[in-house]
Amino acid sequence: MKQSLFTLEHTRQLGSDIYELVLSGDTSAITAPGQFVNIALPGNFLRRPISVCNWTEHALMLLVRVVGEGTHTLVRSVPGTELDVLSGLGNGFDIVQAGSSPLLAGGGIGIAPLYGLAQRLLEQGCTPTVALGFRTGQDVFYLEEFAALGCRLLLATEDGSLGTRGFVTDCIRNVPECTYVFACGPLPMLRAVHSLPQLTGGQFSFEARMGCGFGACMGCTVPTANGSKRVCKDGPILYKEEIVW
Repeated sequence: MKQSLFTLEHTRQLGSDIYELVLSGDTSAITAPGQFVNIALPGNFLRRPISVCNWTEHALMLLVRVVGEGTHTLVRSVPGTELDVLSGLGNGFDIVQAGSSPLLAGGGIGIAPLYGLAQRLLEQGCTPTVALGFRTGQDVFYLEEFAALGCRLLLATEDGSLGTRGFVTDCIRNVPECTYVFACGPLPMLRAVHSLPQLTGGQFSFEARMGCGFGACMGCTVPTANGSKRVCKDGPILYKEEIVW
């Protein structure tokens, strides 16, 4: 974990409540896709945890969904704003276990960490299949970005307005050759993906309300087959075999 100042360089609106933010600063504490940052915002007692979408040596990219006062303040910040950021939080995905054809399953804003993950899997020589789920076609974002990486891309919308009608699991059933999954999204989606019989292994990114973000307050503890774990410190990535629903 590292505390440092980042400068907001760029904000791009992707949908009605989804924004892409690029921050410049010291990203040396970020070592794996799936980690997150915790950002202090004026007037808010608690920091806001945000998944890392992608990063370079001197820049950090975040995808932010506006859900309250804190995230609204964040996306309305003007370029040049300095932000107090705790970076390198969480354990991240372990790409060594991916195999040659991993599956990346994301729902809504949960697709954010899968972008940086896909890029690093491709650099490792893997060929990931990316399955994304949204409520409607109007909610869809980052398809072009994933396609530009060269990923095999599958899409589902609940109303059928774009891609397969249904949920992301309806796409996954059509790729039985993918048996290892990296998943991030709302809890019902994670539970449904976990239950698919074709998946023999995987890593799941969990969300929880956090106080500190680095394991001191124990406020984000969840039960697992190996005892209680803190989502912020021992997660947010949990392995398929240890998850208790």
